[in-house]
Amino acid sequence: MFKKLKKFATSFALTAGVCFASALAYAQTELTMYYPVAVGGPLTKIVDGIVDDFMKENPDIKVSAIYAGNYNDARIKALAALKSGQPAQLSVMFSIDIYELIEQDAIVAFDDIVSTTEDKAWLDSFYPTLMENGRTAGKTWGIPFQRSTIVMYYNKDAFREAGLDPNKPPATWDELVEAGKKLTASDGSKWGMMIPSTGYPYWMFGALTMQNDQVLMSGSGDQTYFDASGTVDALQFWKDLGSKHKVMPEGTIEWGTLRQNFLEGKTAIMWHSTGNLTTVKNNAKFDFGVAMLPANKRRGTPTGGGNFYIFKQTSEAERVAAMKLIKFMTSPERSAEWSIKTGYMGVSPAAYETSQLKDYVVDFPYAAVARDQLNYATAELSTFQTGRIRKALDDAIQAALTGAKSPEAALKEAQSTADRLLRSYR
Repeated sequence: MFKKLKKFATSFALTAGVCFASALAYAQTELTMYYPVAVGGPLTKIVDGIVDDFMKENPDIKVSAIYAGNYNDARIKALAALKSGQPAQLSVMFSIDIYELIEQDAIVAFDDIVSTTEDKAWLDSFYPTLMENGRTAGKTWGIPFQRSTIVMYYNKDAFREAGLDPNKPPATWDELVEAGKKLTASDGSKWGMMIPSTGYPYWMFGALTMQNDQVLMSGSGDQTYFDASGTVDALQFWKDLGSKHKVMPEGTIEWGTLRQNFLEGKTAIMWHSTGNLTTVKNNAKFDFGVAMLPANKRRGTPTGGGNFYIFKQTSEAERVAAMKLIKFMTSPERSAEWSIKTGYMGVSPAAYETSQLKDYVVDFPYAAVARDQLNYATAELSTFQTGRIRKALDDAIQAALTGAKSPEAALKEAQSTADRLLRSYR
């Protein structure tokens, strides 16, 4: 009896030890990730799928993705969570939020987390142009994921009906105006083109100013050039498209409904995020094309979209887990999958070397337009006091487009506001 009891006790102890060790091995680090949905479509399902795959490979990490509306909503909710004492560990937020997040001491630099040679090389594996909005003061604060450039979508069927070559989209401002006039219906049922001026007007404007060989801000985030002659001329051209050339509606054009207007044939050309590409591909009932934005003095577009950030109020284990997740989601294979399913660009050259994205680009060449346009791209408007300065510029753009103020007067006022807000940072 004693031997049997001893044997049972030993067996029980071994079993308990194994169970305890197993529990330790699978003790989960929990991550909360805020995520914005900027262009609609099935993005939440795609992100959920990638996160689920990550958790299958990493059963010791549990990730809860919270979809927080647009980029502004994501920033507000993530920062509110930090202040409430229930912080998230990481988030995808606007790449241009970098200065505000640093100012609020909300995020940690990736340079302060990575330690291995492999991880340090990983920081340099992304497209340099995309990293312009993720680096400042010699450190990397944001890792690109949901990234874009503005591209020109055009209705090839409408081009044919107007007697235009469907394989030669306008490559200059003059060609854009000329094509727009032929594509516009006299009864207002169809417009030649539309550029959205709500939601993110400063972003579209950054494309026009770059095409006019003028950037909107310095690389140090403490100076803007809103009243430069190249900036004023670019806004005058945008206004003239509606008020003078009559190739698009006068006043403002809604960001949120433009894609549907294009799909319904109400405009032959739209400027919009490459993040719409897969949705347009899946829903257009007509032959369409995608091209780089036209040039004036040069081609140009700002980059756009969101970066991964890790919040400062995180434990060592949470930072390690967050790094694992970010590396997983930005790996060449996952970046390629993301690009194919959404239209956002692969964030590294290695993504375009994967067989899946290589094959996809061969079958659907428009998937490479946003990437190729990086050769002509600049950083998106980002400064200290970004939110207030961006609003000042947005208000100036809309005032000019609606005729409330001249482009020169509106931009001079915006520059005065920016100078006042940035003076202490210089």
